[in-house]
Amino acid sequence: MTKLPIEPGQAFEQLPKVELHYHLDGGLRPSTVRALATEADIPLPKDEEQFLQLIQVQDSCNSLTSYLEKFQLPISLMQTAANLERIAFEAVEDAANTNVKYIEIRFAPQLHVEQGLTLEAIVTAVLKGMQRGEAQCGTISRLILICLRNHPVSMNEQVLELAKMFYRKGVVGIDLAGDEAGYPAILHKSVFEAAHLAGIPITIHAGEAAGADSIRDAIFALHAQRIGHGVRLEQNQDLLSHVRESQTTLEMCFSSNIQTKAAADRSLHPIRRYYDEGIAVTVNTDNATVSNTTLNLEYGRLANNFGFEPRDFMKMNTLAIKASFVEDEIKAALLRNHFAE
Repeated sequence: MTKLPIEPGQAFEQLPKVELHYHLDGGLRPSTVRALATEADIPLPKDEEQFLQLIQVQDSCNSLTSYLEKFQLPISLMQTAANLERIAFEAVEDAANTNVKYIEIRFAPQLHVEQGLTLEAIVTAVLKGMQRGEAQCGTISRLILICLRNHPVSMNEQVLELAKMFYRKGVVGIDLAGDEAGYPAILHKSVFEAAHLAGIPITIHAGEAAGADSIRDAIFALHAQRIGHGVRLEQNQDLLSHVRESQTTLEMCFSSNIQTKAAADRSLHPIRRYYDEGIAVTVNTDNATVSNTTLNLEYGRLANNFGFEPRDFMKMNTLAIKASFVEDEIKAALLRNHFAE
């Protein structure tokens, strides 16, 4: 019997979910963008399609650089404590609406200082919104602070100090993101050596816009416990074996990877191969608004393209909780209550 395609997301709405790779500035609700732009007297197209083209990628997107252009407007609206708190709250609320039980939200606080906020005030506002969302919606959330590859080491050292200041007060880890091809991770080795010595968990974007060597450096030079994307891991079979044996977790983002051309075509995306080879893969949206997706939609697309079933997603979510940076007692409770094997 021919297997009918699953309506994207339809069969997976009730599944409990985990998201480890969610960018705050890539997930603003379009309605919130309109509202905040109106408050700030920023003119926007009245035509909805033209408006959405400002914050969502189109089929013509052909690179990570093109993809990142969609962040300009959202970030310009994330420069006050009130806006940051609102956006963080809505991120948790949106997660709850797709039955996400635990989410790690990440952002780069240094991008939100244009109207005079201190880095400490920026993180405080985001955590306040997340905590309010958790209290009202029940979804547990934690924050990861992002260092940027194209920023000077001194700036990323400030981000690390912030992570230390807020560690276990809502912040659970540190990340490195940005222009992977132009700025190798090794440039920031000293920052991540210091994070490792301080006991701050580390995840690093790698293998998205550069090859397997970028993943190798993230793991062996910068102490990454998880890899954001990791699409190009299979370029190095020895490294792939290490990732499998060490259970280094991949935060994979299917739709985003197609849009940025990290994977040349849907059929060529390696998530099914990695999963079948025993690599710890997880499913994430990356940037829900920019990619015009949700976790429900991601599950549906992966089911249709690769034959994943609910039990596979439950296994991936169990792996995600085990790889999460949340406190051990909360991790145990999440596993017990939602992802018991």
